[in-house]
Amino acid sequence: MPASHRGRTMKAAILVAQHEPLVVDEVRLPDELTYGQVLVQVDFSGICGSQLGEIDGVKGPDRHLPHLLGHEGSGWVAEVGPGVKLVRPGDHVVLHWMKGRGIEADPPRYTWRESPLNAGWITTFNELAVVSENRLTPVPAGLDGRVAALLGCAVTTGLGVITNNAKVRMGESVVVLGAGGVGLTMVQGAALSSAHPIVAVDLHENRLELARAMGATHALRAGAPELRAQISSILGERGADVVIDNTGRPEMIEFAYDLAHARGRVVLVGVPRVGSAARLHTLPLHFGKVLTGSHGGETDPTEDIPRYRRLLDAGRLSLAPLLTDEFPLEAVNEALARVRSGEVAGRCLLNLTMGRRCGA
Repeated sequence: MPASHRGRTMKAAILVAQHEPLVVDEVRLPDELTYGQVLVQVDFSGICGSQLGEIDGVKGPDRHLPHLLGHEGSGWVAEVGPGVKLVRPGDHVVLHWMKGRGIEADPPRYTWRESPLNAGWITTFNELAVVSENRLTPVPAGLDGRVAALLGCAVTTGLGVITNNAKVRMGESVVVLGAGGVGLTMVQGAALSSAHPIVAVDLHENRLELARAMGATHALRAGAPELRAQISSILGERGADVVIDNTGRPEMIEFAYDLAHARGRVVLVGVPRVGSAARLHTLPLHFGKVLTGSHGGETDPTEDIPRYRRLLDAGRLSLAPLLTDEFPLEAVNEALARVRSGEVAGRCLLNLTMGRRCGA
């Protein structure tokens, strides 16, 4: 960074302790960018279930506290470090957690209250972000930043699961367990792939209503005692071609496995809590049933984000209905609570342009 930016600070949401509210405070940026780093002014950040998992310790004790959060967003490039060639100052960009092309830089070294503050190659719950070049993809300036933020995870993961993991074909039946922001994108991806029927299952009626709008032919309430019978009446005795679990709950993983027919595909997207385990009879795997996990839909952001943008431009992909809630950074804990409770039907955004300081 230029010398004039030494000591520059930003506002950020910090995970200080698991199971505790985030702390919104001033954070000092590194004095200069190193090889492959890019300084991005973040305009919008999505809130993903992964952040709830980090706060709740789903994967176990966090060894990197305190640290910043967020892995999908949109903004524009303020400065580039040595070696950066794929983006330049002024470019509008999507920030994504999956690797794209470009340099994998060292994570930034932020400072909070005179002590080091950890961060990975991308964080988005902060007004400014030092991001690795390979976590950025440029997009046209005219693309709505709210929509662009969804391309960082919800859309790329959801559509990637449909096309890369499940490999859905025309006329195949698809069941999506968990219809949050990512699950709703899966529903839309299944509809784009001409799947039929498409069954969305969720605990919350607001999400089921949105799933119907996104292309679900059937939307069913999870936990209902007649759920299995309802799905069987839709799919028939054969069972589902594809079942996707977004919940990570062992009982739902078992349910997904049972719903798939003898040669069906089961894709696990949700992350189980550490120490939990599903019980599965594995014999069907020897005769054609497929059980696989997904890592972000095996997305290549450099290739896939431009493809999905073309679908947006053509009116084939609709993301605006997924943008159901928006909060300023200062209200991040309220936003997280609403996501956790299920009050948020689609994707909840942090709007980091609200109250932004002049010249920031």
